Amino acid sequence: MDQDKQSNALMELGEFIAAARPQDVSDVEVRHEELMLRATPSSLLRVLTFLRDDSNCQFKVLVDVTAVDWPQRDVRFDVVYNLLSVKHNQRIRVKVAVDEDTAVPSAVSVFNSASWFERETWDMYGVFFSDHPDLRRILTDYGFDGHPLRKDFPLTGYVEVRYDELEKRVVYEPVSLVQDFRYFEFMSPWEGMTSVQLPGDEKAADNTATEKA
Repeated sequence: MDQDKQSNALMELGEFIAAARPQDVSDVEVRHEELMLRATPSSLLRVLTFLRDDSNCQFKVLVDVTAVDWPQRDVRFDVVYNLLSVKHNQRIRVKVAVDEDTAVPSAVSVFNSASWFERETWDMYGVFFSDHPDLRRILTDYGFDGHPLRKDFPLTGYVEVRYDELEKRVVYEPVSLVQDFRYFEFMSPWEGMTSVQLPGDEKAADNTATEKA
């Protein structure tokens, strides 16, 4: 199937879904040959159930759940669900926008595989999933402070972890940098770095002097 036919097929599917669930789907878009729907937290489970069970959809595989952080927005996070229809050989993406204080209903009742995906999203971004059977951190350590994939999370973190031989246990200590951050000027070599001496430039100068002699 060429790209035009594929885009048309995806758009037709999106229009079908929007017409079937007008109260639940707020936006349909085909971008980069991918179909994307927008839903609200209150309508999410109805949309996912429809996408899984409808004969024209059959998106029975939940490939991933993740989030995107937009700290400049009032509604900061996009929670993203990627689904696959093996029967129709199609993919779809569902997005739900939430702020830091709004919980997203857990999709475990619709897709069992959502459990660990939602735990990872909670761990990395701090998005809370209501009615999750076991919502706890999955990648970071117990007692970890913060959510590492948020855009405002410091590059060095808040604490460092080491094993203390005297106390015979893992200890947490505030991060202490051995030097200040330095600013690096990465200039393109094609833009004429006349004021910067790079390794090997002296060879070019020697060759020029030899040619003139």
